[in-house]
Amino acid sequence: MNRDDRLYAFIVAGTSRSRSCIRHITIHRRWLKVSAGVGLALLCAALYGLYALTQQVAHLRIEHENRLLREENKQQREQLNKLKTRVDAVEGRVVELAGAADDRETNEHGAGGPLIPLDAEMAAALERRAARLERMLDAYENILRRRAAEPSIWPVKGNLTDGFGARRDPFGGASSEFHAGQDIATAWGTEVVATGSGEVSFAGPQNGYGQLVIIDHGGGLTTRYGHLSKIEVEAGQSIARGQVLGRVGSTGRSTGPHLHYEVRINEGAVNPMRYLPRLSVE
Repeated sequence: MNRDDRLYAFIVAGTSRSRSCIRHITIHRRWLKVSAGVGLALLCAALYGLYALTQQVAHLRIEHENRLLREENKQQREQLNKLKTRVDAVEGRVVELAGAADDRETNEHGAGGPLIPLDAEMAAALERRAARLERMLDAYENILRRRAAEPSIWPVKGNLTDGFGARRDPFGGASSEFHAGQDIATAWGTEVVATGSGEVSFAGPQNGYGQLVIIDHGGGLTTRYGHLSKIEVEAGQSIARGQVLGRVGSTGRSTGPHLHYEVRINEGAVNPMRYLPRLSVE
């Protein structure tokens, strides 16, 4: 006896009290399987497209935040240059009025004008003004240095995977472990940049991290970049925010190419997302 692969559905439609008809609808099981497979494939394609769109929006947000930081730093540098120019002008005026630069034989630039004697009170006022501008300049430079050292940009573009805190063992099993940083999955060999300026305190292999770079940003603040395939800096080297320090890899305790990124304060790990630009648009 041949196996019957058909499904039957019977619909009885009555048209009057005396007449009725029975309609047979026959559907082969293989067509149901094909239809289900096509529907599942379409659903998977739609979900993948939505996921890809979400990641693209996240990457655009990262680029936008980094561009804003670069523009802000550019404006601060311009303001700093203007302030330096003002201080130089005041200092030059003090030197000129004090007569320290009055060397007619060696001066290559002509100068002249009516003689206005400089009294002690005017000289003291100019010196106080120059000192005040110098203090303002020093304070502003300190602010710029602190802001440049703060880790505030993304070290690499990619997909956020395991975050800070408790997680399941990525190598299997039911055990849990504490994850001290943020994992960012991306292609092997992708450039990794420093998130803030500072000094490279360590560059080399370390247990669990694989190839690791540690940057000391001062004040007990450090960042770590783990599982690198290549290190392009060395210990003791000064590094600027945005400078390439290595390439993404999967060295050490890793299941695939990604960057393990940590932020530490006095050697205590903190959530790196507190320092990274937000991904979502408010």
